[in-house]
Amino acid sequence: MANKPGGWSDTMDTTEETQWICDQAKDQVEAFTGKNYVVYTAIKYRSQVVAGDNFLIKVDAGEDYDHLSVHRVLSCDGHRIVLRGVEQHRTKDYPLVPFTN
Repeated sequence: MANKPGGWSDTMDTTEETQWICDQAKDQVEAFTGKNYVVYTAIKYRSQVVAGDNFLIKVDAGEDYDHLSVHRVLSCDGHRIVLRGVEQHRTKDYPLVPFTN
């Protein structure tokens, strides 16, 4: 849970919802990175409640790990998934920290 309103949660194991968000963002991630992912499995995440929800998601990408920054817009706007950024070539133990790119 977040320590304060609008703060980021602790890092948690992925859920079905987190994998679904990852799957929805996959085309955007592939366009951003120029890669076609065979292995693409969410393993950890953090969340932040804002006007919608922000997610930092650690993804097993096969040879290494990617970190995704994803925004899910409010339900009244259709719960669209918007990729905010990708950090590539991370390790399994590299911490999930907010980033922009």
